[in-house]
This record gives sequence, structure tokens and C-alpha cells, in this order.
Amino acid sequence: MLTPSMTALEKQIVKALLGKGHRNQDIHALINTGRDPTVNFGRISDVKKLEILPATDEQIERFTLEKSLIDLQTGLSPFENERLVRAREAMMLAIQIFNMPLLRFKVEVFAVLSNIAWTYLLHEFYIRRDGVITHKDGSSFLLGQMIKRQDVPIAVGSVNNLQAMKIIRDAVEHKTLAAIGETFYAIFQANCLNFEKSLCELFGERVSLGKDLSYAIQISKMSIDQAAMLQKAEVAGPVQSIDAQLSKMFTDDEMSDPDFQFKVSYSLEKASKGDAHFTFSNKLGDGNPHNVLVQKVAADENWPHRAGSVVKKVVEKTGKHFSSHNHTQAWRKFGVRPKPGSLTPSGTNPKFCTYHVAHKDYTYSDEWVAKLCGIVTDDVEFGKLKNSKS
Repeated sequence: MLTPSMTALEKQIVKALLGKGHRNQDIHALINTGRDPTVNFGRISDVKKLEILPATDEQIERFTLEKSLIDLQTGLSPFENERLVRAREAMMLAIQIFNMPLLRFKVEVFAVLSNIAWTYLLHEFYIRRDGVITHKDGSSFLLGQMIKRQDVPIAVGSVNNLQAMKIIRDAVEHKTLAAIGETFYAIFQANCLNFEKSLCELFGERVSLGKDLSYAIQISKMSIDQAAMLQKAEVAGPVQSIDAQLSKMFTDDEMSDPDFQFKVSYSLEKASKGDAHFTFSNKLGDGNPHNVLVQKVAADENWPHRAGSVVKKVVEKTGKHFSSHNHTQAWRKFGVRPKPGSLTPSGTNPKFCTYHVAHKDYTYSDEWVAKLCGIVTDDVEFGKLKNSKS
């Protein structure tokens, strides 16, 4: 554990650099790079009076290299904090791979990498506190052993979650799980949140993963029908077997703990214009939903115009000739709605257009009419539109 006083090696480095004519402020900056706590500037000058051997050129080169590799955001060094660096990277890799839509091997990879991440995390905790993470026979503490200790520094729900993750990991190491679907996703989500919580509580907010992981984006949205089909899909036999094993291990209260599995539900609420939304909630033990995200979605009256009405209004407002053909050119040019026969007819730009499942047609918003009027009254833009493919 570092203190405000310099280590023996740091003093040797300072002694050598002073002898080479380096400026005190430059040496001070080098010594304090990634250092917590920092060294007072006055201590640099004090080293001149010490009768110690200066560092060798090789020591200076290695010291400078190690300082250059410190992550200035987290303050972590791949040399001094190797376990913590590996713990963070293992979890980041697990999350990033799991979020890649084209991969089918994600469940297996997440289960294994998560185990590695947590092992390094707890190793770092125990090595800092006790100075040892090995048994008398030289073998390292296993994650399964550490979470059974009375002094394990994580919540009971997190321990239960890691026990469940171990069962899943052992299963994927020895058999294929077919289409695992979303059966264990809530357990994985809780595992990530627990890791972030423990990481920050044990080692400080500075090492948080929150700044390194961005929101996942996707190229298309899931329709309500698609979501319903997923809910009806049959769960593979091996998955049911693991699920049954977990159900026997934990009580209902333990399994409903958000540290064990984290579930976010959403509900559709009928509402008037401007008030309609999807409510995403984290249902905790008290049964009361806690809103964590509200996404505004306008009601049907936000798109009051059929195609013919759009054409008529544009002509009325601009006094220009604007045909149905021009309208088709416009919605295709700006990607406002899919082409006829599309497998995803509801894939519209909600600012300008919506699809009605009941009567299988499209209506348009006032914003779309205004946009078209702006184009039609601009001769150059209208010319570009008329020359575009319909």
C-alpha cells in the first residue's frame, strides 16, 4: 500500500534523474502519475541529500514504461493492479460479446468470462487485505470457495447469483444448451450489476465500468408480435433441467432478490396524445413498480393524414402542383416508411408516419406535411425530389 512517502525504488529513480539533469517538476510529475496518494513536491529535493545508489538506466526505462501504461481514467496499472485490470476487462469482454447479435455462443462465453472476472475481483480484495490468495498446497482460492467464506465482501443475493452462474457455467462446459433463449438473462443482468456495485464499493468509483460500456444499439426494433412469439417459444430440455436445479437450491424470496436476477418489465398503457408511453419498471419485493425509463410514444391522433389528404394539404398550402407520385418519391427518399410488401411494415419513422395493423395502411403527421411544404416551395429541393427514384 502506497503512502505519501516515496518507496525505495522511487527514491532511486529520483536520485538518478536528478543526476541526469532532469527538472524537479518533471520528475515530480512522473512519480505522481497514477499514484495515490501523491508525493509532495518538496520530497523531490530532499532526495538529493540522501546517500543512496541511483537507479540504473534499465530500472529507469522500466519505471517510465510502467508509468506510461497507467490508465489515467481509472488510475490502474497493468503491472501494479494486474488482477483488477483483468477483472474489469473480463467482465467488459463478457458483456460486449453477449451484446453481439450475430453470435450464438454468447451464453457459454458469458458464463465462463464472468467467473474469471469475479475470481480476479475477489482475489484482489483478499490479497490487499490478507496478502495471500493460495492454500497451503499452493493452489489458488477458487470462486466457489471464496463465496462460501463468512468474510466474503458481497451481499447474500450476489452470492446466490454466483452460485447459479457456477451451475450454468459447469453445464455449458460439458453440453450444448440448444436455443437457451432468455431463460437466464435476468441472472446474467444481475451478475453484471452486482459486479459493478462490488467493484466500486471495494475499490472506489474511479474504477467503475460505467464509463467504458456504452448502450447497445440495434438496426431494427422488435414488434409486439415478435415479442409474443418469443414468449411462446419452447425451452430446451437441458435448460429446463438447469432451471429446475436452481429452483430447488433457492427459496422464492432468494430468487426474487434483484441481486439474484434482475428483471425489467414493460407495460402498454392506453393514453391520450402526448401522454402515451411505455413504462419500464424494476419490480422489487414490495410489488410496487419503480419507473426506470419512460419512452414517449404519441397516440394515433398524432398521424391524422392519409396519403391523399397529405397531397391535398400540400397543394392547398403551397399553391404548387404536388401529385401522389411526388408523395411516393418523398417517403421513399427520406425513408419515412417501408416499401409495399415489406416483412416489417411497422418500421416507420414515428416522427412522420405510423402503420395501422388493423387496416394495414399508413397515416402521416402534421410534421410530414410541413416538411413537404418546405420542399415544394424550394425549387431546387423540389427538383431533386422529382428526379429521385420512386
